[in-house]
Amino acid sequence: MDFREMMESKYRELLENYIKEQSEQALYAGQKFSRKTIEQKISPEEIVSLHKSLLIEMYPDVPEKVINSFDILLEVMIGYGLAYREHQSLRHKQEELRSEMEIAANVQQTLLGTKVPVINGLDIGAISVPAKHMNGDYYHFVHDENNCISVAIADVIGKGIPAALCMSMIKYSMDSLPENRMGPSSILENLNRVVEQNVDPSMFITMFYGMYDPATNILSYASAGHEPGIYYNAGKKEFTELSARGLLLGVEKRTKYKEYKKEILPGDMVILMSDGVTECRTDEGFIERETLLGYINKYIHLSAQEIVNRIFKELEKLQHFQLRDDFTLIILKRDV
Repeated sequence: MDFREMMESKYRELLENYIKEQSEQALYAGQKFSRKTIEQKISPEEIVSLHKSLLIEMYPDVPEKVINSFDILLEVMIGYGLAYREHQSLRHKQEELRSEMEIAANVQQTLLGTKVPVINGLDIGAISVPAKHMNGDYYHFVHDENNCISVAIADVIGKGIPAALCMSMIKYSMDSLPENRMGPSSILENLNRVVEQNVDPSMFITMFYGMYDPATNILSYASAGHEPGIYYNAGKKEFTELSARGLLLGVEKRTKYKEYKKEILPGDMVILMSDGVTECRTDEGFIERETLLGYINKYIHLSAQEIVNRIFKELEKLQHFQLRDDFTLIILKRDV
């Protein structure tokens, strides 16, 4: 006996029991039967057709008008069945896509992974959380042979897989730079040429690149249109903008970038971020700069990593735990 013969026999039993008892138990048996037919890809119109034929067989005296009414129900179910099967197909494709995105996100995390360096006299904290599966933000640390610490933070104008692929290209371009490391402006100029030649014209990248020399406590930095950093002066207990001008990567091949320098005094901090931090959106709109500075002040006594973690939690809470943009925050804090 094949499944359809078994189905007909089982449905006859269900129909007879319900007409006889009209009990909740009989209805529940019908629900279980429905799940089985879905598993076997039996269409709704087949069930209606079966119901009609069994009803005629079991009750030959059923009025013809009642029997004819099943014709319209059958037509309705044909349309419903087509839509349902299309829905199931789309759902299956979505599940496959979700699985592939999760794999891609894990691969991206592995490819773009970077270790936060440990160096005497400098406390470093970093956090980067994607709004969706793939991260359009990127940060990278280099601890070179001269004991200098370099930090890059970048944001692709664009999201999803194209942004992730673009970030992978940037990462490997940075890895191919000379071991003795050029200055921040030269590094941005080199990366700009790579991006201009290899990235779709509709995509651009912002980047801040800084290099800290613990021997002199000087931070050299340059920016390619990236979100301005914030500098905290511990002596004066005040925040100032760590501004730097520069064109986005990928716009003009021959772009030159200006290099800036800043002495980092004991207790001072450098705060770098993507626009997912400054453009954190709440029900009232974007957060004010003072709100962000207030959170930094609130946790300023903690380690750099604790500060970035706490600020992320505060801003995540403001957004009802639904990030609207990728979030990256880095803090360099000189020991007192």
